[in-house]
Amino acid sequence: MANTVSALKRVRQTKRRTSINRVRKTKLRHQMRELRRAIEAKDLNTAEKALPGTFSLIDRAAKWGIIKANTAARYKSRLTTSLRTVAAA
Repeated sequence: MANTVSALKRVRQTKRRTSINRVRKTKLRHQMRELRRAIEAKDLNTAEKALPGTFSLIDRAAKWGIIKANTAARYKSRLTTSLRTVAAA
């Protein structure tokens, strides 16, 4: 256990940030799952409506440091590619 006042404060801050980051990461995963399911179901209308919101959430997660910038770029690239593949078919 931490002994100093500053160490105790860091423990409190870390606990608070961890819970916030967990909520944000879960929200991101749910949004991406919703978009992937729409793409798999070939529901283009729903997928195209969900795409901007998902991209926004991915960008914000990268800005907050929940995911890395390259991970965000990879997610967006793969989602766009899969959506275009379904749209072309």
